[in-house]
Amino acid sequence: MEIGIDSFAAAPDSGLSESQALNELLDRIVIADKVGLDSFGIGEHHREDFLDSAPTMILAAAAARTKNIRLTSAVTVLSAADPVRVFQNFATLDLISKGRAEIVAGRGSFTDAFPLFGYQLSDYDALFKEKLDLLLRLRQQERVTWSGRFRPSLYDQPVYPRPLQQKLPIWLGVGGTPASFVRAGELGLPLMVAVIGGQTHRFAPLVQSYRQAGEKAGFAPEELKVGLHSLGYVAESTENAIADYYPGYRKVFNKIGRERGFAPVTREGFDAQNARPQGALLVGEPVEVAEKIMHHSEALGGISRVTFQMDVGIAHDKLMKSIALIGDTLKPLLSS
Repeated sequence: MEIGIDSFAAAPDSGLSESQALNELLDRIVIADKVGLDSFGIGEHHREDFLDSAPTMILAAAAARTKNIRLTSAVTVLSAADPVRVFQNFATLDLISKGRAEIVAGRGSFTDAFPLFGYQLSDYDALFKEKLDLLLRLRQQERVTWSGRFRPSLYDQPVYPRPLQQKLPIWLGVGGTPASFVRAGELGLPLMVAVIGGQTHRFAPLVQSYRQAGEKAGFAPEELKVGLHSLGYVAESTENAIADYYPGYRKVFNKIGRERGFAPVTREGFDAQNARPQGALLVGEPVEVAEKIMHHSEALGGISRVTFQMDVGIAHDKLMKSIALIGDTLKPLLSS
């Protein structure tokens, strides 16, 4: 099982400058590479809380400082992007990183990109479907003829550069929409499931529908990979992990909750979502978290990759220690 870290490049809320925050993020990607983690993903947001509006810039900077770790989006908000530019950016990243780039294409959990780039939320699904079609066509063909509703047509248009990898990996990032799981299966794309609360096993029927759709479309079972993007953090003890993680988690999710009309976060609710073995949150000491990941993998019929999302205001030095602990202690537990 591959283990990775995802970051939304949280904006600093203390005396740290944005420049310092981004450079500390690059240091975390470097340590993740050194301790043997498999992937590091950068999200895409267009709001004050995060510094990841241009994720390929961050990933390219990381490519120059790392050797082995795969560099991916988490996720690329494809609905509000030009697929040609997305492909060119990640093809360039692939060349810089010597074949370590990946795309996780999704629609994102925030809608800020739609008014920013002149799109209508009423076209939410149609935009994504059309742009995903073009992105996959660009991956497959050097010269493209294509037409759609939301972008000017292409007529035998060559698109460069081409990536180093013969087939640039494109995952489909999904939340809880059943049609998205089926779409990923029909296209034979690996699936990255974002589970940010509740109990992970509730996604089992959706993952099963993904695999069924993929097999019906003629894809081999080994092509239908499932990844799990989870909120998580690892420390030497579960008590320390919760003490580090919960205050920032409460602050972040209370802010989002006020925007969306959710109930305030409580410690009881947090503990229920972090409970063993079903809880979706991966906050604890290495053995406990490893056992929970294996339970999730069994419940979902096998996981190929799990990624930790830690951006809840934890200090840089603690994040560095957590990443090292995940690489040095947790990952071997999942490989044994």
